[in-house]
Amino acid sequence: MSAPTQWKRLGAGALVAGALYVAYPKPEVAAVAAAPPHTDPFAFVRSMEGTRPDGDLRQSAEGQLVVDAELGHLFDYYLAGLGEKDLQAIRAEIERELERRLAPGPAAQAKRLLGGYLDYKRALADAEKSLVPLADLAKSARARLELKQRLRPRFFSAADAAGLFGAGDAYDADALARLDIDQNGALTPAQRELQLAALDKRMPAALRADREAPTRVMRTEASVQTLRAQGAGDDEVYRLRAAAFSPEAAGRLADLDREESAWKGRITAYLAQRASLGAAPEAMLQKVRDQHFSAEEQRRLGAYE
Repeated sequence: MSAPTQWKRLGAGALVAGALYVAYPKPEVAAVAAAPPHTDPFAFVRSMEGTRPDGDLRQSAEGQLVVDAELGHLFDYYLAGLGEKDLQAIRAEIERELERRLAPGPAAQAKRLLGGYLDYKRALADAEKSLVPLADLAKSARARLELKQRLRPRFFSAADAAGLFGAGDAYDADALARLDIDQNGALTPAQRELQLAALDKRMPAALRADREAPTRVMRTEASVQTLRAQGAGDDEVYRLRAAAFSPEAAGRLADLDREESAWKGRITAYLAQRASLGAAPEAMLQKVRDQHFSAEEQRRLGAYE
């Protein structure tokens, strides 16, 4: 899994809080014009600025699409833009991304799966309404997981469902097993530790890496902060991140660092100019905002002002 995917999955444990699905609204009846191609693939919606599309898509030597969790990560990356773009525009952008990354045959396979994925998400949102709210966190999460698994055969073959959701289901099942142990008041602390250790021992290597990713990310970024405090430059930070993740991930993180630094510089210049104006009329303050920021960016200014 790519480092950006690890970042996005820091909240995977939210399963036990009931966040087992994302409800997507039905597409509008009226046709929506496809968004024009971008020269900047990271500006599909403003909230995605500074990020790169998730999903490490692959195709086999025989020219077939490799169906795995990475495909779902790509779909979910763009679907997170709902609210800023409508579903039809998002679907069109996903299809363009598939065409950019894959040969025509695998791209066509991925587009068919995308259609099933969207239908599945809509059906899941409708079916979830029938679930009876439960006070028991584990039982509630397990009911949602079972609902998802019952629905999937309507939209996917067994092989495609296993590829898209198998890794996520394993992660969720492990989280639920750990929650059961944690909530079992009949266990002594020693018994609880033994049962958790048994889960650790049975855990597949890929799942272990997934569970450890948040800690590894936090440790690495803490080391980055220490390096910078000691006067280290960008090259040293890059080498640290490349060793922890990959050269590609280190490069993407360096890009994010530069963008964050540029944003902070703009904020500093804006606040200084605003302070120099004192009790100026709101119209004049708005003119200053417009000089420094787009309308979308101005929504973020409240925290700084």
